[in-house]
Amino acid sequence: MTVTIGRRELLAALGGAAAAWPLAARAQQQRLPVIGFVNSSSPHLYVPFIRAWQQGLGETGYAEGRNVAVEYRWAMGHYDRLPALVTELAGLPVAVLAATSGPAALAAKAANTTVPIVFTMAADPVELGLVASLARPGANITGVTQMTTEVGPKRLELMHELLPAAATVALLVNPNNSVIAETEQRNLRATARTLGRQLIVLNAGSEHDLDKVFASLVELRAGGLLISTDPFFFGQSARLADLAQRHAMPTLSVDREFVAAGGLISYGGDVAHSYRLAGVYTGRILKGDKPADLPVQQSTKVELHINLKTAKALGLTVPLPLLGRADGVIE
Repeated sequence: MTVTIGRRELLAALGGAAAAWPLAARAQQQRLPVIGFVNSSSPHLYVPFIRAWQQGLGETGYAEGRNVAVEYRWAMGHYDRLPALVTELAGLPVAVLAATSGPAALAAKAANTTVPIVFTMAADPVELGLVASLARPGANITGVTQMTTEVGPKRLELMHELLPAAATVALLVNPNNSVIAETEQRNLRATARTLGRQLIVLNAGSEHDLDKVFASLVELRAGGLLISTDPFFFGQSARLADLAQRHAMPTLSVDREFVAAGGLISYGGDVAHSYRLAGVYTGRILKGDKPADLPVQQSTKVELHINLKTAKALGLTVPLPLLGRADGVIE
């Protein structure tokens, strides 16, 4: 089900006193400039990143409910609903559209609207055709990339370092996000050939699919599992960690929440930082800057997190060089 979430609901999710927000302020909101915020996932999964985005917005002098209004739209994992959500926001109208996931950014671009767009995403926006170049994005779109798909081969190398005897490694992708899935598969297949490993690609676009994937890993004789970059998997971090534990499957994800939930290892960009930067760009465009004049920013910080408790439960010894490179370790 597609979710339209307003300020009251979001503040409740953030732990704010939404019920105390006066009627007069709500009436005033209608006269404020409006930002459209669209994401392919669910609001409760993105609370810390919404806060980071609001922080960035605040750095440019804007505070939601005081001098700017925000209309939130969530596809709840149904990526096919994103075009309608983008069209709805553009028709309100909104002054800026914050497309805060790769699928949302692609839907915003495809809508061919003149509304300025600020994206945050894990993939390379040039390769996806969103912008002409990072330095000169052109048209009405700019944003922030974590370039997490670019470090996909490095994640496979990390798994090889941790599991040198694993001849077969599985890659989990979301077929509903075909552009990102195909990019990651292409990059990782080349690395797998170099390492002399077989790469098996498995698809999951729903929670039910996740159960089937993990049930099949033993039959496929996979020595480890890589979880690709996708908002759906990001929102399922705790469930993925639980499934990996229950099936005793060494698993590597892109986000540290996976490790905090009991997953083995993560290697990826700082999502909160990229959301803050996107918030800053959103505020700058409200102040009059043109997207074409704002270079796409790269959130280049990549973090490695390891759960030693999980490694011990799996009977794995983490090599000291790998442990020494970790940004965070759970013991």
